[in-house]
Amino acid sequence: MGNYMSFKLIPEMFLQSVDKYKDKIAYYEKKEGQWVGLTFKEIGNQVELFSAGLASLGVKKDSKVAILSGNCPRWGISDYALAGLGAGSVTVYPTLISPQIKYIIEDSDAEFIITQNSEQTDKILTFIQDCPNLRGIITMDDTNDSENRIQGFKDVQDAGEQYIKSTGFSYAESTRHINPDDLLTLIYTSGTTGNPKGVILTHKNLCSNIISAHVAMPMVSDDVFLSFLPLSHSFERMTGHFSGFANGGTTYFAESVESVAADMLDVSPTITIAVPRLYEKIYAKVLDKVSKDPALRQKIFWWAINVGKEASKYLRRSQTVPGILGLKFKLADKLVYSKLKSRVGGKLRLFISGGAPLSKEIGEFFMAAGLPIIEGYGLTETSPVITCNRLELIKFGTVGKAIDGVEVKIAKDGEILCRGDNVMTGYYNNKAATSEAIDSEGWFYTGDIGEFDEDNYLKITDRKKSLLVTAGGKNVAPTPLELALTGNKFIEQCLVLGDRRKFISALIVPAFDILLEWAQKNDITIKDKKALVKNKTVLEFYDQEIEKVMSNFSHYERVKKVALLGQEWTIKSGEMTPKLSIKRKVVEKNFAHVIEEIYNV
Repeated sequence: MGNYMSFKLIPEMFLQSVDKYKDKIAYYEKKEGQWVGLTFKEIGNQVELFSAGLASLGVKKDSKVAILSGNCPRWGISDYALAGLGAGSVTVYPTLISPQIKYIIEDSDAEFIITQNSEQTDKILTFIQDCPNLRGIITMDDTNDSENRIQGFKDVQDAGEQYIKSTGFSYAESTRHINPDDLLTLIYTSGTTGNPKGVILTHKNLCSNIISAHVAMPMVSDDVFLSFLPLSHSFERMTGHFSGFANGGTTYFAESVESVAADMLDVSPTITIAVPRLYEKIYAKVLDKVSKDPALRQKIFWWAINVGKEASKYLRRSQTVPGILGLKFKLADKLVYSKLKSRVGGKLRLFISGGAPLSKEIGEFFMAAGLPIIEGYGLTETSPVITCNRLELIKFGTVGKAIDGVEVKIAKDGEILCRGDNVMTGYYNNKAATSEAIDSEGWFYTGDIGEFDEDNYLKITDRKKSLLVTAGGKNVAPTPLELALTGNKFIEQCLVLGDRRKFISALIVPAFDILLEWAQKNDITIKDKKALVKNKTVLEFYDQEIEKVMSNFSHYERVKKVALLGQEWTIKSGEMTPKLSIKRKVVEKNFAHVIEEIYNV
């Protein structure tokens, strides 16, 4: 496809790639310790059968079908099969628990759900009787149980084969009834309060983003991807899944996040899409290993780092490192950086980072090692890419400039606004939230505060909303967590933290009257509040209470550590508004030392 792409529908892109790259391997997955491949042509055949099978079950244009699975070939096959029918896929994180999944199924009007394995299927069985609209479960592990409305993936494909014979169904033909403005997918994203909202993304939204992102970050058919970020999220879905396939690339599906380091050595990816947490882990491991090396080796390492920092001033502009610095850099590469490259498979040409901010220090470190990280910015509501850095100019600490066809401007209050074919049509069944997010001129309000630099590169300076984005790229709404915690009788006030951090934590002000009573019954005679919150028995008790409260939340949302405070937040101290709302920024500033202790211990 060269540097030019043209398609208006996802199934149109799919058919183009299947035709162009027929005998090339599209997907690999590990089975019994071996990588097993499927060609583009084989994927095309499987999609045709599964699409026909779904049609035989009554799935048609505008039907909704949920996918609850980790990354694997059958995820991709399901996605393309639904897209070809004009049906909407409802993507569900496999880490969600039953009540959260039930809400998404009911809100989206999903007719079927495709599950990966018995663990995911069991979650659905806890509520399927209460969801009259949910007609059945299709299992990727080919389990059958007609009593519980369960049928296997292969059975649906077999039914599809019969359906093709009896009706003449054709995937290519069925795509002719789809328009660019038709629903492609519903992705549920955490709001700042309460339940998640279903983001309506069309074929036009995703196709425009794939084509524009390709101009900014060209991919080629020789590219090898390692897929491990959830396909249920728009970042991996657009940047790896759709863009990789559009370019004829080969995707290896990692067995798990834990296997990524080993898989990199095994498959030698050329492009890896990740959140900053992965780069932080690699960086931390390198520094930890170096700290145990002999003094001379440590000295060489830090010399190479300093040379690399100087060299990166040229590398980030795709320039050759000149003169003596160039000679030093070649030596640094041989002694230090080549070892890091080999750790990620030896063939990596670029990392793509998104989902959370990347630190400048880590960006410079990887650039010096000849492993450029292209950082971008976007939201589920924008399909997702709004801006990204370019290989010809990488500016650490920024998220790059707008991609083609996307307008970005800064509102008077500093909020970043975006307009373009990538912006969602709205939130499903939620007109109020839609009109709040998109104005009459089509500008989407991101909720982030930012500014442009002299190169029109965007710098995000703050978050307008209280939504937390962890270092792992997970969106976590603090309000439901805070409401649940303050529902516990031993907790008076709390503030949930974790934006750009490795995990979620909380500052907690105990309900001292109740705590003092409990302390007395448990032979703790301390009356001073500040001393009481440092007592080991009290701390252990609160850990247990918080664990109970957190059991209703997904693993990544749960508060992992807390700090008990010996004083209440008040209007007088400036930590509460007259409405008795907590002033987040003031509390974070006043207790900055406590927060640092939570994350640095």
